[in-house]
Amino acid sequence: MPLSKIYSAELEGVTARLIEVETDINIGLSSFTIVGLADKAVSEAKERVSSALKNCGIKPPTRENRKITVNLAPADIKKNGSQYDVAIALGYLIASEQIKKFNSNKKIFVGELALDGSIRPIPGVLNICDMARKIGFDCVFIPHKNSKEASIIEGIKIIPVAHLREVIAYLEERITIPELERESFILPPQNFSIDISEIKGQELAKRALSISAAGSHNLFMSGPPGAGKTMLAQALLSILPPITQKEALETSQIWSAAGMLIDQPYVSSRPFRSPHHTASIISIIGGGQNPKPGEISLAHRGVLFLDEVPEFHRDVLESLRQPLESGKVIISRAKNTLEFPARFMLLLASNPCPCGYYQDEDKECKCSFSEIQRYQKKLSGPLLDRIDIHIWVNRIKSEDLRKERNENESKQIRQKIQSARALQEERFKKFNLPIFSNSELSSKQIEDIIKISPKAKKIADTMLDKAHLSARGYFKIIKIAQTIADMDESETIEENHLSEAFSYRSRIS
Repeated sequence: MPLSKIYSAELEGVTARLIEVETDINIGLSSFTIVGLADKAVSEAKERVSSALKNCGIKPPTRENRKITVNLAPADIKKNGSQYDVAIALGYLIASEQIKKFNSNKKIFVGELALDGSIRPIPGVLNICDMARKIGFDCVFIPHKNSKEASIIEGIKIIPVAHLREVIAYLEERITIPELERESFILPPQNFSIDISEIKGQELAKRALSISAAGSHNLFMSGPPGAGKTMLAQALLSILPPITQKEALETSQIWSAAGMLIDQPYVSSRPFRSPHHTASIISIIGGGQNPKPGEISLAHRGVLFLDEVPEFHRDVLESLRQPLESGKVIISRAKNTLEFPARFMLLLASNPCPCGYYQDEDKECKCSFSEIQRYQKKLSGPLLDRIDIHIWVNRIKSEDLRKERNENESKQIRQKIQSARALQEERFKKFNLPIFSNSELSSKQIEDIIKISPKAKKIADTMLDKAHLSARGYFKIIKIAQTIADMDESETIEENHLSEAFSYRSRIS
């Protein structure tokens, strides 16, 4: 009996890899073996495939008095999940000559089989289709329920199928299945739970949020309970610039790998992730037995908000340090290393002490000095040094509450932020930099492209010498100053831009 070869795919982190599914039927005692570093879900495919074929009226492998071997190659890549079911079933049907042989050289098959032969959705279809397009394949067969997320991939034929019988009939040219219709990239109308115009007063906090949104800078808010820190964080969504098509594709591939794109074609707005303080390090950073993206990757090109940040486990907070610098997470295992993108804005909110009223103007703090010190030391110096903007959020005053809401405030702020982002985009294109915001600039790029006026340069040199700044802190001030200059539509950083940027680096103590 002939040997068959079908193509499928494996997901390594957020990267899809091409996998060959080879099937051989030989003389010997009845057996069905899957080899090639397969996990439990892949090994169990033989039961799903056998039942699905039987219920489709086809002779299954269990009724063959032959030795059936399925090899998933390359053998050194660990195979996880159930996406090989359709490829294994077709490989067996070709090898046992139960279907007409077809040209499988440029086709990829993915999907999990139910026992009745229907095809269930799988994670990572967007990534698999994008990989197939890049390596020059002609066609990808995907579960029908994954259609929406695959619809934004251009340049390759995508066939959505709901049942194994459909796949067989199509390959034998007995039926036609229409190619997947493409979705154009359209940003839907945004509905925000809290608009920044709904917040009365808090002008300093709003200004800091605007700068943070304009340059994608990290922000730390400290203040007494009830000052509105959480509400301010939620209002940030209402002023963030719209996600670009390239950013949406990056983010959608992460969400697809996590199996979170079943009901939507792509991530159409900037993510806002707000995990509880009991979250584990794996849920925040990513990883696990079968590594999946964590919260910081799901927040890629968006916001990760940690409310009551001192309540988070210290090891979770310290694990954020490396991704904040590099914009990615590297998960190392004995046999391989995976990389997850994690370019996000970190937004932190905290009370200044356990009771919450240290430095409050109206209510006396009841904590001892040692309790305050212990509480504040939960955030290490190296982590705080990676936060661009530090602000104190005062309790709102009664006269501010009585003010009328300015309906146009959020529109005005958004326009200023979008014009600042447009200036950044133009600057990065001019210097051919593959980045999206000022916060991503490296120290070398800052020296090459940022213009500082002579007077502002003197202030910057004085700060570096006398303010005991780290090199990282110094360059963060320059990046914040550049964002403020962009919001003022200034080509150079002036004294007032640098002075305001420096004021945001003063630690809250």
